[in-house]
Amino acid sequence: MTHIAHPYVQRLGIIRDWRSRWFPSNPKSYREYLRADSTVRRFLTKKLRTMYVASVEIERDQKVMRIIVRTSRPGLIIGRSGEGAVALKKEIDMLLRKQKLSEKPEIKLDIEEVRSPETSAAIVGMMLAEGLEKRMTFRRVMKQTIEKVMANRDVLGVRIVLSGRLGGADMGRTEELKKGRIPLQTLRADIDFAREKAYLPYGVIGVKVWIYKGDIFADRTANTEKKEEAPRASAPRRPSGRSN
Repeated sequence: MTHIAHPYVQRLGIIRDWRSRWFPSNPKSYREYLRADSTVRRFLTKKLRTMYVASVEIERDQKVMRIIVRTSRPGLIIGRSGEGAVALKKEIDMLLRKQKLSEKPEIKLDIEEVRSPETSAAIVGMMLAEGLEKRMTFRRVMKQTIEKVMANRDVLGVRIVLSGRLGGADMGRTEELKKGRIPLQTLRADIDFAREKAYLPYGVIGVKVWIYKGDIFADRTANTEKKEEAPRASAPRRPSGRSN
């Protein structure tokens, strides 16, 4: 299970929430919403590739489509006096108009800042890809990135896997570096995972990043309190053993 299943998907509804949040009224709306979401995500992934985007979340109702972009470089996206955000919103609007949707929602673009980029696997993967595209040696990039991520007190483990023609070799191979622990077998483990690609003249190098930030026990205290209170309320009184 741990080798073929996506760590984020396995934890949906347990410690993770969906990145697209909406309810369609009929099958046609579902198809249109899904097509629009995938189109917007592909566009933003390509457009904001160097902006260190951690995630893109989409919320909908019948009239409004809200796009939440979480990034560690919000100033680059917003631009001077908000010009960049307005231009990006117009481009998304034009993109959705080309899809010929039956309903044209009002677009709202929210840009949120990621305070600690070292805890986001997507941002760390982008940092690795940038280092490789700058022709730095892959071992140096991996070691520097792992040291930088582990310096954050919230991170308990990190694992990086690079695959492709590393160092310009004729034959592709896979290199892995790990520090700390990555417990993929427990669903309460808060593990962030991301894939990224580094585009080099001699080919594409794949980047995979796992970041472990501890376990989440949100309902553990509430459940234990209920279990302790239940026997006390239902326990019958013991007879004293004395007879009058």
